[in-house]
Amino acid sequence: MIIKSLTVGPIMANCFILGCKKTKEAVVIDPGDEADRILLSLAESKLTLKYIINTHGHFDHVGGNRAMKDATGAPILIHPLDAPLLKQISASAAAWGLSADNSPPPDQALEDGAVISFGNITLKVIHTPGHSPGGISLFTDGYVFVGDTLFAGSIGRTDLPGGDYNTLIKAIRKKLFVLGDDVRVFTGHGPETTIGTEKRFNPFVGQM
Repeated sequence: MIIKSLTVGPIMANCFILGCKKTKEAVVIDPGDEADRILLSLAESKLTLKYIINTHGHFDHVGGNRAMKDATGAPILIHPLDAPLLKQISASAAAWGLSADNSPPPDQALEDGAVISFGNITLKVIHTPGHSPGGISLFTDGYVFVGDTLFAGSIGRTDLPGGDYNTLIKAIRKKLFVLGDDVRVFTGHGPETTIGTEKRFNPFVGQM
């Protein structure tokens, strides 16, 4: 599997490109901004975009949806509980003194347990609410992409509308920590980590 990481936008969100080496089909996870850079990265690896996947609906992770869809026609996938946030991207960004385009409506709803396939790769959707009601993580063998659910040494904010601290802690412990200590965790902001490291050292959810 090809994994490319780009840090985009003024809030420095992580966008991930996952590609199948054999078929050159790809997905983009959380195109928060700088769609031109994302598109260039796809082109450099000769990848064809099959899906645009949002781990949640906050503007710094979905602000590039419109430009990506306009350029590629790829369908937008998001959990139904966060789909309404796609209509509020511009207003949400403005509250931070920033600008972003509202997203086109989603093309497909991602429920817990759904499977996304591209090339010879499959991603399992894990509903991990708490940072937002429809937050999801995406798991494939040895890797999990968690959006703003879990960070290296920290957890996602729960003081935004729809956030809930206890729900987030439960999601991390019951749905992510069971994936295996060696699983690499790609986060929505900051560096990657592993499940084992967070189980042992994360001050919010570690030392189960």
